Amino acid sequence: MKLRFEPKHIRMRMTLWYVSVLGGTLLIYSLGVSTLVLWQLQRQLGQHAIEDIETVEGLLEISPQGNVKLREDYHNHPQSRLVEERLLEVLSPDGHVLYRNEKLGSQSLGGQPLPGEGRGGYSERFARLEDGTPVRLVSRYHVLNGRPLLIRLAYSEREIWDSFKNLLTVMLLGLPVALGAAGFFGYLLARRALAPVTDMARRAGQISLERLSTRLAVESDDELGHLAQVFNEMLARLEQSFEQLRRFTADAAHEFRTPLASLRSVGEVALQRGRTGEEYRDVIGSMLEETNRLTRLVESLLTLSRADAGQIPLQSNIIPVMGLLRDAAGLLEPLMEEKQQRLILQGDNTARVVGDGLFLRQAFLNLIHNAIKYSPVGGTICISVSIDPQGSVIAAVKDSGPGIPPEHREKVFDRFYRIDQARAWESGGAGLGLAIVQWVVRAHGGTVRVEGGADGGSVFRIQLPPAKIELSTAST
Repeated sequence: MKLRFEPKHIRMRMTLWYVSVLGGTLLIYSLGVSTLVLWQLQRQLGQHAIEDIETVEGLLEISPQGNVKLREDYHNHPQSRLVEERLLEVLSPDGHVLYRNEKLGSQSLGGQPLPGEGRGGYSERFARLEDGTPVRLVSRYHVLNGRPLLIRLAYSEREIWDSFKNLLTVMLLGLPVALGAAGFFGYLLARRALAPVTDMARRAGQISLERLSTRLAVESDDELGHLAQVFNEMLARLEQSFEQLRRFTADAAHEFRTPLASLRSVGEVALQRGRTGEEYRDVIGSMLEETNRLTRLVESLLTLSRADAGQIPLQSNIIPVMGLLRDAAGLLEPLMEEKQQRLILQGDNTARVVGDGLFLRQAFLNLIHNAIKYSPVGGTICISVSIDPQGSVIAAVKDSGPGIPPEHREKVFDRFYRIDQARAWESGGAGLGLAIVQWVVRAHGGTVRVEGGADGGSVFRIQLPPAKIELSTAST
């Protein structure tokens, strides 16, 4: 079973991450500094050895017997003490020891000469004596009185390595203290930095359906302040959605109550006394009429509900707008004849849009039906189609009714909204026709608005994009 330690609180996880990163950084820093110090000390040793070789070259001489030795007066030389303290060895090209100072004793300094050692400059390398002492060895090929020599001079690196180990030990021993202090203060800083998040969580936990108007405090302009602002905007949208849902539920209940009350009243009156077959047929016909209105209301609500859920697929086709308007007007021609109204349909027959013909016809049908309903007997309904300079198709439906006051024009597309709240059920629909129009137009990437006519009445203007888009699934 694999165990994994993961702190519960973010501030603890942040502290651990901070301490871990800092610990790794300090460890790398300690190793890097110690290594750099060691490298610099070794480099200094090599430089000193080169300088001492140059001194040794000036002190060497060949005795009458042919041996290599230091000059008799080298004790008077200012560098004599340094030469005595160094590890010095002079070899012949074949590796024969010609001179070795007392400090080196009988130990060999580097063994047999390496190929090219000391030729063309100074040769530096690391070596280890027979007793295990690490040394920095510098070699140089030198000719003395026509006799070739290989001079080797070395420094012991034991003190350097001891200094390196001591420095590294001190830095590593101080690492836990530094990490402990960093962890303590880092935890305090993390807790302070996350305190606004804790406060936001506490306030958010107090928000319920009855308290959606509560907002989080925005105390700064940093990321946490932006988070609080975004959360407040989300709460505002939720509050608006719940308010719309409450209003929609209340309006739907009100709309259902009227026809249901009518059905119940008609049925109760019919049962109070005996009636003839003709009277019962009239009662049943009246009940069927109310039932049909209920059915249309339910279908409209179902359409809007499916549209909100994005469950209505739209078929993408190139459609002539004038043809759709003619079809919609033809379906409503009996209503216009009943009210002796005149229809004027004019515009650009070449106007085309990409969309679902069934739903677009339904939108035009709703607008024309509204125009018929609110235009007086003998009135005129004008429908026009045009193409603007950007290529968008504009369809306008103008009635000759009383018009819509400016303060109501933005609200007429809301569900169940009526300008005259006292209007009876029999005077019109349920207030969903324009809401369906708005959904259809938006689903096709267009806009719809209502304006006042120059000579009275209202003008509903639909603007649809040119035939360049593809449709898939509709949503509001």
